[in-house]
Amino acid sequence: MIDEKIWQGVNYLLDEYAMVKSEDQVIIAYTKKSRESAAWVSHALELRNIEVNLIWMKPLKDAGFFDRFVNVLPQKEKLTGNKKLHIMTFELDTLSHTNEIRKALSVYKEKNYLIIRAMSACPELFSYALHAKPKQLLARNATILDRCMQANTLRIKCLGGTDLKVHLDSERFRWISNHGVCRERDTLILPAGEVATYPDCIEGTLVANFAFNLNAITYIDTRLETNPIKVFIEKGKAIDFECENIKMKDIVAKCFKSPNGMNVGELGFGTNYCVQHPIPLNSHINERCPGVHLGFGQHNQCSILYQCNIHLDLITKGGFIWVDEDSLPLNLDNITASLNPHPLNCQAEDVFAPNSDHDLKNDCCGIIG
Repeated sequence: MIDEKIWQGVNYLLDEYAMVKSEDQVIIAYTKKSRESAAWVSHALELRNIEVNLIWMKPLKDAGFFDRFVNVLPQKEKLTGNKKLHIMTFELDTLSHTNEIRKALSVYKEKNYLIIRAMSACPELFSYALHAKPKQLLARNATILDRCMQANTLRIKCLGGTDLKVHLDSERFRWISNHGVCRERDTLILPAGEVATYPDCIEGTLVANFAFNLNAITYIDTRLETNPIKVFIEKGKAIDFECENIKMKDIVAKCFKSPNGMNVGELGFGTNYCVQHPIPLNSHINERCPGVHLGFGQHNQCSILYQCNIHLDLITKGGFIWVDEDSLPLNLDNITASLNPHPLNCQAEDVFAPNSDHDLKNDCCGIIG
């Protein structure tokens, strides 16, 4: 069932994010759990008389996907002038077949196609996460980067009780910026709206009172408004935690027991101003909420040697960031859009597909300060 807000989000996807034109061609690949999302977008394209082909795919492992994908690709000679090929994929829990998609598209010039990959493809992706305009997200991300990339220390506080001291090293650790603006060579990961890095050192208390997001399939309600998770951190590692919800406590305990699972591998700031309420789904939508999140376990850097099969994001609602000796903090609930250009050497996301090559030029985005 589609309502007005979902339909608006579908059209924002086509007009603001993908910027699809009448002469373009679109291929939509979808998993079973996200076929409704694919159907909405396909219908909108058909109403615009834009050529669209749909193909189904199994998540993660699908021996026939490559052949099905190649069979709907246009001949490269037909992509002339300003005509572009738009590849859109919709999945709920996974990010699949990255290498197959790259291989199939290698016959085209990079200027002739754009790739948009939607994770957490569900009604809420369209009803509010895609209502945030990419240019606004780009400018808000730039505001945080302007203040933080050159900083040595951050003091972070949230109304829920979070109090963190952070030391940064932007010469060693790259900054991540997911802003939703399509650019050649980048894969655009949706939902958009996040800035992140790896903290050189972090200590204090995190009180996650919004939601959690885990890189594993789970069907537990991930909202934390009534059952916050409090984590005590020393020297970049969780040393203890508290949570009254037994199921959530069990999930966090299992994550922390994984090798390197207690390491803080990410310091992130959500910037999607249209994500104001958590959803029950284990979702990247929650991670984009204006607030602070720490990712425990796997990191977002190529210069860090340890590996972990778990990445658990614990997310707060709102927050204030004091940069070095500045007396005026950044208010994550009210970020002023920067007038400065966003760094050009930034790509889209620090999401790696399973079994991908972990090529930072394509899979991950980063800024070296």
